[in-house]
Amino acid sequence: MSKLLSVKDLHVRMAEAEGAKASAALKAREAEEAEKKAFVDHLLAPSGLTDEQVSEKASIIINRAMENGLTAVQVLRFPNHICTDGGRAINQVEEGWEKTLTGIPKEIYEYWNRKLRPLGYHIRYHIIDYPGGMPGDVAITLSWG
Repeated sequence: MSKLLSVKDLHVRMAEAEGAKASAALKAREAEEAEKKAFVDHLLAPSGLTDEQVSEKASIIINRAMENGLTAVQVLRFPNHICTDGGRAINQVEEGWEKTLTGIPKEIYEYWNRKLRPLGYHIRYHIIDYPGGMPGDVAITLSWG
């Protein structure tokens, strides 16, 4: 048979339970932030891939999309702050927007310009969300339709 707790003991246990929930939520947020930082660090570093390796990856992505009846595929989604202007030129579709790219998003653009553009592929960099009314993440979409 369980012992009946006093109201004071109940309040202590409730506070402990709330503290444990808050601690778990904080740890989850910290882990999420660390994961986001690692992703951004990865995007900013050179990929180290050769054109042949990128071509192989692109071929797999394009063929899978085509087999599913698609004529476009989102290649990457990344935070706008990776662009030197926070994505402003992309959002405004300004001439020369590609000069604001850095890291892997820049490598993707350069690869497209060198290898895929001559084959008739199109690429689009566009803002895909607006948290708080401000430009957010950028998507890279490759199309052939």
